[in-house]
Amino acid sequence: MNSKFQILYPLLLAGALAIGLFLGMGIGGDSPINPTIFSDNDADKFAKVVRFVESEYVDSVNTSSHVETAIHDFLQNLDPHSYYISASERAEFSEPLEGNFDGIGVEFRIVHDTVMVINPIVGGPSETVGIMAGDRIIQVEDSVIAGVEVTTRTVMELLRGERGTKVDVKVLRKGEALDFTITRGEIPIVSIPVALEVAPNTGYIRISRFAQTTYEEFKEAMNTLGPGTDRLIIDLRGNGGGYLNQAISLADEFLGTGKLIVYTQGRNQDKRTYEATRKGKLEDVEVIVLINEGSASASEILAGALQDNDRGTIIGRRSFGKGLVQNEIAFDDNSAMRLTIARYYTPTGRSIQKPYGSDVDYEHDYVDRLERGEHLNADSISFPDSLKFITPGGKTVYGGGGIMPDIFVPVDTAESSEFLTDVLYHGIITQFAFDQADAQREMLAQMDPLSFNDDWSVSEALFQDFLEFAEEDGFSPTLGELSRSRSELETRIKAGIARVIWGEEGYFTVFLESDDDFQAAMKHFSALAALH
Repeated sequence: MNSKFQILYPLLLAGALAIGLFLGMGIGGDSPINPTIFSDNDADKFAKVVRFVESEYVDSVNTSSHVETAIHDFLQNLDPHSYYISASERAEFSEPLEGNFDGIGVEFRIVHDTVMVINPIVGGPSETVGIMAGDRIIQVEDSVIAGVEVTTRTVMELLRGERGTKVDVKVLRKGEALDFTITRGEIPIVSIPVALEVAPNTGYIRISRFAQTTYEEFKEAMNTLGPGTDRLIIDLRGNGGGYLNQAISLADEFLGTGKLIVYTQGRNQDKRTYEATRKGKLEDVEVIVLINEGSASASEILAGALQDNDRGTIIGRRSFGKGLVQNEIAFDDNSAMRLTIARYYTPTGRSIQKPYGSDVDYEHDYVDRLERGEHLNADSISFPDSLKFITPGGKTVYGGGGIMPDIFVPVDTAESSEFLTDVLYHGIITQFAFDQADAQREMLAQMDPLSFNDDWSVSEALFQDFLEFAEEDGFSPTLGELSRSRSELETRIKAGIARVIWGEEGYFTVFLESDDDFQAAMKHFSALAALH
């Protein structure tokens, strides 16, 4: 999340990068595929090969599996974001962007081989029957899931199901086993996990993806912040993208009628422009957008639209660099391909797609940036003059590989250590925070996130308990590591406890105080106020 977290590089971010690539492909479009582009001869040749194999090959063959592999390899060799999705994978691929799924409605985490309920979703099926935060789910139907090496995927498969169906769940609460029958229902997937007033008239909204519901969620978030909000921080760090129309709708809120937001164009796709269509309700709001190397696709469209229109300030580090537009084409068996059909361009005409091809290790780009020192020093990033563009206000911007922020915030390596990386990556802090929050749940629940942040701190005794807890899992810091990382460790423990009790509101209330990018945004707002 913040710059300190990013120093934990490859292992922590490998998963995030994979998610970013997947979510980045979710840019919907309504441009039809022209059937005349297909060659009858090429298609017939492939069909003949398949028929000959089926009729003449010496052994029996799973033709379907081989055809899917061939399609997958063909698409992947086109560009990094064209992709084949099997029928069994399609629902799982689409779910994070569709905005809902069917299940029992709990946020859970696996701690000590036990499924812990972090929070039941308000108004959801589990809360309705009385499931509570802190409950341990020990059995689903006939499957015992406590004390065994259960995985998140296994738990989800057991708890999810068609809405209206029932599932029997046994939970352990304060040593007592309780049985519940839960009727599954539609569970929303939120793309805006938190909206906070972080200072008088100053709001902070985190957008984790651009799903079908993001724009509506954004309007609700602004209503929560209230009409007095005249300064806004939009956090797009780690947001891998999603639907194009959602990013356009958000940009429209900040831009005057007729302002260009983005345009797309491809070899077989005519140029298509998207402009602000009405007076946005937030045209007079000062806006800052936070981005980093995990911000891709629709995130870059929003950031690029505001930057190129001299509207707001972009803070952080250079974004991912995905400027390719995909369209999903479904097949009769419910499988699909997401095919790159166009490039998108920011209002000044920039393509921000980073290089790809047979001589480029696309997925190694993050490590390449680290090795060049890009995350530590803006001067390590160079752009050729051929990629230079000028905004209407006279600001120089560049294409060719992501959105370069107006204000660069380097990764803070001062507090990093191998011990910090280990306890984060292995979930030690998460487990310890859950145990502490669970033990003090009744007392902590009497507070709110603000009072907790102001009045509660990690005591020396609690910190020593944490070190002993980590040592039990084989992790012990050197004196130097402890000296460097203690402050960050205490923040992580405190924020983790707050997340268990109050969810994302609690976590970010604590965490933003040590977030370098966020603090740079607040400092910039202060500088702007001094100029007025």
